[in-house]
Amino acid sequence: MTRLTRADLDVLPNYVPGRNVADLARELGISEAVKLASNEVPYGPLPGVVEAVTEAVRSVHRYPDMGVVRLREVIGERFGVSPDRIVTGCGSVALAEILTKATCLPGDEIVYSWRSFEAYPIIAAGGGATSIRVPNTAAHGHDLAAMSDAVTDRTRMVFVCNPNNPTGTSLRKAELDRFLDGVPSDVLVVLDEAYREFVTDPDVPDALETYGDRPNVVVLRTMSKAWGLAGLRMGYLVAQPEVAATIRKVVTPFSTSTVAQAAALAALEQEPEVKRRCSLVVAERARLTEALRKLSVDVPDSQANFVWLPLGDRTAAFAAACENQGVIVRAFHPEGVRVTVGTPEENDLFLAAAESALTAA
Repeated sequence: MTRLTRADLDVLPNYVPGRNVADLARELGISEAVKLASNEVPYGPLPGVVEAVTEAVRSVHRYPDMGVVRLREVIGERFGVSPDRIVTGCGSVALAEILTKATCLPGDEIVYSWRSFEAYPIIAAGGGATSIRVPNTAAHGHDLAAMSDAVTDRTRMVFVCNPNNPTGTSLRKAELDRFLDGVPSDVLVVLDEAYREFVTDPDVPDALETYGDRPNVVVLRTMSKAWGLAGLRMGYLVAQPEVAATIRKVVTPFSTSTVAQAAALAALEQEPEVKRRCSLVVAERARLTEALRKLSVDVPDSQANFVWLPLGDRTAAFAAACENQGVIVRAFHPEGVRVTVGTPEENDLFLAAAESALTAA
């Protein structure tokens, strides 16, 4: 039989979404399961978003504004950057794909830490690039010195996920300064800040403020997490104007939908509420971390809206035990488990399941 797809993609793992809560509840015969696997914020749409979406739906028979003019203006005003430096897309992951398309030819290399965002190897392979994975440090974070050493004359792009998904660890300014100063000027460094709004450590820099003016730096942000738009897929990047202009040439036309644009504009008016919700997440993050450490789990400090349990060979069994208690977590076997910070009630259910699983082990 004639092969119709690329053979090199056979070994590529599928992106694994969080399991469906209704399916698990039905399997267990319970009224409701809890999903703490997808890093969603559990407090519902921000005020005004539903109304904005409802109004936008009235015009879905028309194409959206391809230039995303108003939204780029508002984001630019918020961060003090020119709109011509902003590109929007169907979530930050789609923009990472577009960056690969704009920078890499087959055989070019993309460097990233591992374990980090599970989409990076998929993005690299999809663009025909070669993944260069640099192992995390023993503290579950990026080894920037080793990543710098991994850069060669074939390297076109480096992903730096800060805070890192799935471990929650973060990089501080001094180490990022050294790293960026050492990266060749013809290598694009993508600072992926999907979880920036949950950062409380003052030594973890805001990449837009600190590095946004560097010619070879692109900053990725998403509105899926703190801004509550996971179901509408809205992300953006900030780059130098000439880089942004090239990226726009290969962005899928009309990929930022009318509804997503309207929702994002409404959400951006709710910054005080976003900060309030993030403070709730941060408080629960601290509570989860303390409780898990009391259960003898070496949880690293997290600056995201999730915590990392480095359980090694116990990973799959722990995740299965949690599911048996109606709590869905995200397993990365055989390294660890990522648990999204939910509501206090959801977190209590998880801690009960975790204690039972760890005690049984």
